[in-house]
Amino acid sequence: MFALLNFNIIIITITSICLNCISCDSLRFNIPSGSTKCIKEDMKRNSMTVGKYTIVNPIEGRPLPPNYRITTRVTSPGGKNNHYQEVVDKGTFAFTTVDTGDYMTCFWAPYHHPPITISIDFEWTSGVDAKDWHNVARKGRVDLLNLELKRLYDIVVSIHEEMFYLREREEEMQQLNKSTKSNMTIFSFISIIIVVSVAVLQLWHLEEYFARKKLL
Repeated sequence: MFALLNFNIIIITITSICLNCISCDSLRFNIPSGSTKCIKEDMKRNSMTVGKYTIVNPIEGRPLPPNYRITTRVTSPGGKNNHYQEVVDKGTFAFTTVDTGDYMTCFWAPYHHPPITISIDFEWTSGVDAKDWHNVARKGRVDLLNLELKRLYDIVVSIHEEMFYLREREEEMQQLNKSTKSNMTIFSFISIIIVVSVAVLQLWHLEEYFARKKLL
């Protein structure tokens, strides 16, 4: 029993290390004033997603300049706003996706003279990684081992759902390829008919022309 418990702890530890290695780190990028930067994430329906963004202070130890502000918008595949903030230096958003597809987060830096460049730290997680496991442990009063088991279970469920999602996307792509191939075949057939028809008309026109000129 003790050996089995140690084996389970080893598996959980190794899995946790792997998950920490692939966890999403903060993304830092620059936006010139008057420009927009958009980041797109493909997510399936009913997925939890959490985002956090902060403007990097250009002068450490001093207050952030008042002109260092951005406008942030997060939209769904259908164009619906899931998050919108104007003239802010930081913010967070969290929601559960309703539709499957590409969700887009856009940052816009207002015009400023003279021009400035704003650096932004952005972290965007979804699925199992977006879950607040510390709150789950605190509210459920579970120990570390049970917490890791719950986390692993959610990861397995997420992988299982992701496999079905990828299978559905593969079927959609196959249908699209079949439809495209069929359309291309029809288009090629029509093109051949048009080319042959034009060639016949040209031959007929040349024959009539030479007949009128009495060259034939």
